[in-house]
Amino acid sequence: MRPTAKFSISFGLVTIPVAAYNATDTSASVSFVRIHTADGGRVRNQPVCSLEGVEVSPDEIGRGYRPHDADVVVPLSDEDLDALPLPTAKTLTILAFVAGGDIDPLQMGKGYYLATDSPAAAKPYVLLREAMERHERVGLGKIALHGRETLAMIRPMGDALVMQVLLWPHQIRPMDGVLPEREVEVHPNEVAAAETLMDSFGELSEEDLHDHYREALDELVSAKLAHREPEFDTGEEQPSGGQVMDLMAALQDSVRAAKRSRGEDEGDEGRAAAKRPAKKAAAKTSTASGTKTGTKSGTKSGAKTASGAATKSAAKKSTAAQSATKKTAAKTTAKKKTAGRGSRRAG
Repeated sequence: MRPTAKFSISFGLVTIPVAAYNATDTSASVSFVRIHTADGGRVRNQPVCSLEGVEVSPDEIGRGYRPHDADVVVPLSDEDLDALPLPTAKTLTILAFVAGGDIDPLQMGKGYYLATDSPAAAKPYVLLREAMERHERVGLGKIALHGRETLAMIRPMGDALVMQVLLWPHQIRPMDGVLPEREVEVHPNEVAAAETLMDSFGELSEEDLHDHYREALDELVSAKLAHREPEFDTGEEQPSGGQVMDLMAALQDSVRAAKRSRGEDEGDEGRAAAKRPAKKAAAKTSTASGTKTGTKSGTKSGAKTASGAATKSAAKKSTAAQSATKKTAAKTTAKKKTAGRGSRRAG
C-alpha cells in the first residue's frame, strides 16, 4: 500500500513526520459502467473543448477557477498554486483538543491511517496517541491535501493514529424544511416502548455487516453469462412498509418480532396488553365504561333485587313449612293420646 501524502503533525513544539494511507477502499463498492443499449458498447466521457468542439489530450488540460460573482474562468498554473501562502501544505498543526462527541458526524469525510515516516517519529507518535486516549480527546487542525486546505481530526484507534477529513462548517446545509410542520407530542409510554424495541435489537453480527446486494449482483451476472436463472438467497421476508395507524401497537409488535427472530420467549402477553397506548386505552375505557357500568350496575341492582326477593320468598316458604310441620305433629300427638285413653277404658 502506497501513501497518498506525507506531512508532519505539529503538536506544540513537537513535530511528528507521518505518511497517510487510504483507510477505505472505494473499489470494493458496487459500480456500473454506462453502455449503449442498442449494441452494448461502452459510453465514455471524452474531454471536449466547449469552444472548438474537439477532443482534448490530457497534456492540454489545465486548471481554472470561476469566481462566485463572475461568469468567467481564470486559468491557474501549477506555479500559481505553489506560490500561495499555505502553511498547511506540509504540516498539520493541531489547533485544539476536544471531545469526540463535539464533532458533528455530518462533517466527517474520508479517513486515513497515519504511520510514522522516520524512526525518530516513533516516540512522539506513541506519546500523542496515548495522551489523547487517556484524556479522551481528539485533535483538530488544518491540512492541505491534493491542493486544497481542509479541516482534519486526529484520533487514536487501537495502536495507531487515524486522520479524518472534515467538511468546513459552511459546507453543512441548514435544516430548513426538514423538521415537521407542526409540533408533535410524544407520550412517555411511547418513548419507553421505543427504548424497549431498541434494547431488543441486540448486538451486531458479522452477517449484519455483509454486503448482500453485491453478492446478489454477482449471482445475477454469473447467471446471465451462463444463460440460466439466478438463484437468490432471499432469507427472511422483510416486513412491508405501510401507514402506521397505531404507533404503540406497532412498537410492541416489533419487539415481539425481534424476540421471535432470535428464538427468545415473547414474555407474558398480559404485560404487553397492559402497555396499550394511552389514547387507545382511554377510548376503550370511555366506550366500554358506559356500557359496562350500566350493565354491571343494572345487573348488580337486578341481581340484588332478585336475590332479596328470592330470599324473602324462601324465608316465607320455610316459615310456612315449619308451621305446617308443627301443626301436623300436634295433631298426631293428640290422636295418640286419645287412642291411648280409649284402649285403657276398654281394658
